[in-house]
Amino acid sequence: MLIDSLDVDQGKVDLDRWPYTVPAVRQLTEEGLEFRRPITVLVGANGSGKSTVLEAIAERYGLDASGGHGGRARANVWGKSLLGDAMRLYRTREGKGFRGAGAKGFFLRAETAHEVLAWATGREIPGYGDSPSWEVSHGESYLQAITGRFSGAGLYLLDEAEGPLSFEATLQLLFRLVDLAAEGAQVIYSTHSPLVAALPGAQVLELGAHGIRDAAWEDLEMVGLWRRFLAAPGRFFTE
Repeated sequence: MLIDSLDVDQGKVDLDRWPYTVPAVRQLTEEGLEFRRPITVLVGANGSGKSTVLEAIAERYGLDASGGHGGRARANVWGKSLLGDAMRLYRTREGKGFRGAGAKGFFLRAETAHEVLAWATGREIPGYGDSPSWEVSHGESYLQAITGRFSGAGLYLLDEAEGPLSFEATLQLLFRLVDLAAEGAQVIYSTHSPLVAALPGAQVLELGAHGIRDAAWEDLEMVGLWRRFLAAPGRFFTE
């Protein structure tokens, strides 16, 4: 585990400003968060705070918040977020705060992946694939980076990375993440996908109006919705 827990510097928090008005972010600000397993899956509806939390972790760890590998190969043109500026990461087993300089890992976020992968393959940066991203499908460019850059101990952050992937390709990604965890890596994945949330042994956290809570896969709201839809899809369009 590279990160055992996180908290937020109260001196930098304004609870009347976004993102602290989001219930999950407010709870994290007040209580902190512990990571108990090598793979953590964040689930929740749009606007629940999943991506905001993931972006802040990327910033504090030393990854480019706009996406890509460690070492800040690209400038973070977005600037530091309010939560990222206030967040603190810890290695509690060592009893000290985390220093992110030179951190190894990767941040794959759906919003910027096309730009990041085109930038990297256009400059022939090792690990992003032999084919320029514009010569392969969106999903294939993802898999090139996952195959080449997801290797060994490090922190791997994924924000809805399954978006362009088929069912089979998503399974390929998940198999790689399980292998990474066995290699000493830590994975934090934000998703709307019941398939991703079913990762074996993952700590699943559901974000919503309630804040943040641990949840079993079968109790997740999105799992219940998918079950009802698959059982009778027509009913969703007629009721």
